[in-house]
Amino acid sequence: MKQELIIVLDFGGQYNQLIARRVRDMNVYCEVLSYKTPLEELVARKPKGIILTGGPNSVYDPESPHYDKALFDTDIPVLGICYGSQLMAYTLGGRVESAKVSEYGKTEIDVDKTGRLLKDVQERTIGWMSHTDYIAEPPEGFRITASTPVCPVAAMEDAEHAHYAVQFHPEVTHTVEGNKMLRSFVYDVCGCTGDWKMDDFVEKTIEDIRAKVGGGKALCALSGGVDSSVAAVLMSKAIGKQLTCVFVDHGLLRKNEADEVDKVFGPEGPYDLNFVHVDAHERFYEKLAGVTEPEKKRKIIGEEFIRVFEEEAKKIGAVDYLVQGTIYPDVIESGLGKSATIKSHHNVGGLPDYVDFKGIIEPLRMLFKDEVRRAGLELGIPENLVFRQPFPGPGLGIRIIGDITPEKVRMVQDADLIYREEIAKAGLDKDINQYFAALTNVRSVGVMGDFRTYDYAIALRAVKTSDFMTAGSAEIPWDVLKKITTRIVNEVDNVNRVFYDITSKPPGTIEFE
Repeated sequence: MKQELIIVLDFGGQYNQLIARRVRDMNVYCEVLSYKTPLEELVARKPKGIILTGGPNSVYDPESPHYDKALFDTDIPVLGICYGSQLMAYTLGGRVESAKVSEYGKTEIDVDKTGRLLKDVQERTIGWMSHTDYIAEPPEGFRITASTPVCPVAAMEDAEHAHYAVQFHPEVTHTVEGNKMLRSFVYDVCGCTGDWKMDDFVEKTIEDIRAKVGGGKALCALSGGVDSSVAAVLMSKAIGKQLTCVFVDHGLLRKNEADEVDKVFGPEGPYDLNFVHVDAHERFYEKLAGVTEPEKKRKIIGEEFIRVFEEEAKKIGAVDYLVQGTIYPDVIESGLGKSATIKSHHNVGGLPDYVDFKGIIEPLRMLFKDEVRRAGLELGIPENLVFRQPFPGPGLGIRIIGDITPEKVRMVQDADLIYREEIAKAGLDKDINQYFAALTNVRSVGVMGDFRTYDYAIALRAVKTSDFMTAGSAEIPWDVLKKITTRIVNEVDNVNRVFYDITSKPPGTIEFE
C-alpha cells in the first residue's frame, strides 16, 4: 500500500524531528530529509506537502542553506517555519532583515482568521518565537495573516499557490494552538486523509522483508531491549526459520539481564526463534581496558559486536543480512541522509566501515520509540516486554564515566537494580519513561561509622518523554529519592554519594555518554 507522505526539509533547527512527530500523530506518514536532497528526488516521492524547518542561519548570508526556487513552481503545498518562512519570503522576492528587537519564547500573536492556515485558531493566540531576523516585506501575491508588535509578518500565505509561512514554531507545545495549524496544513491544504496506521506498517514491512531476503538467511542482533525484540519478532513473522537471533552478553548488561533474556527468547520461551547466547564479556573487557573517551568506547563496543556476529554467521553458514533494531531518533542523531533500509554501512552505535554481510536490515528505522511499542503490540508481544525500560546497545559502557572495569560494572549494576526496585515499589515505573543509575568518575571523601572513605558517586537519571528526541526530568518524590540513596550508599560497596540529574534534553542527552 502506498501511503500519503509529508516531507520535512531539514535546515538545521533544533525542533525539526518534532514536526515529523506531530504529523505522524495525525496518522500521516512523515519523513525528515536534508535540505541537500535534490528537488527531483523530492518530486519523485510524490509528497502531499513539504515543510521547510527552522534553522540557525540568516537567509541573506550567501553561505546559508538555500533550496531550489523551482520547488515553488511545483503543485506541492509548502509550509515554511521560522527560517523556512524567511527562506520562502527571500526566495520569492520578499525582504528579510535583521530584527530591531529579537523575539524568544512565548509571544502573543494577533491572527487574521480569514487566512486558510490559521482559520481554526483564536484571534489572539500564543506562539513560541525564536528569531533574530524577520520578514520585513512579504513577496508579491502573499497576504499577512498574523503579526506581533515587533514582527509585522508572523504568518503569511499565498493560498492560490498553496504557499504558507509562520515565523513561530507550531510544532512545540508552547505554541498553544500549534497542532490546529499543522492539522490545517496537512488535512485542509494538502488533502491528506490519515492512512498511516501501525497495522498497515507491520503488514507492509513483513512483505518488504520477505521480498528482500527471498530464500536467504538473516542474523538478528538481539539485545533483549524493546527495539531489537520488536525487530526480531517482526523478522521471525516474515522469514521464520531463515532467521537466527544472536544475543551477545558483553558483560555490560543490567544485573540478571542475561538470564531474563534467555527465559524470554531461549528454547523455553514463547517465541520459536533460532536463539544463540554468546558469552563474550571477557573479550569486551579486554578491548575496553583503559579506554575513557566516550566515542572510542562506542566504536570499540560496536566493532566487537559485529565481529562476534560475523563469527556466529560463519557457524550458521551463508548468512546474507544482519538485522538491527535501529529506530528513527538514532537515524536523525547520526546525520540525515546517511541511512537506508538495507545498507552496507551503519554509523549508529559506532559500527565499523566494513561488515561481512550482504546488507543490513533495519525494519524499524523510520519509527519513533512509542511507534515501536505500538508495532510490538500489533505483533502480539506482551506488554511487559513492549514497555520495558530502554537500554542502549553499548550497555553500561556508556553509563560508566571513564574507564571500564569489572568492579565498576558491578557497582553500577547493583545501584541500578536498587533504583529500579524502589521506583517500582513507589508505583512510579509506569509514569517514568526511562530511569537508570550511572557511575560517575567523581570520587569524594565520606564517612561511614568511624572510618573515612574515598569512594565513587552514583548519578540517577529519570526522564519523561514520548519520542525520546526531547525529554524532561521526572519529579521523583523526595522521600523516594532519600530511600534510594540510603540503600545505594549502604548496600553498594565503594559508593558514598548519590546525585540526581535534572537536566532536560536538550541541552543534555538521556544517556551520559
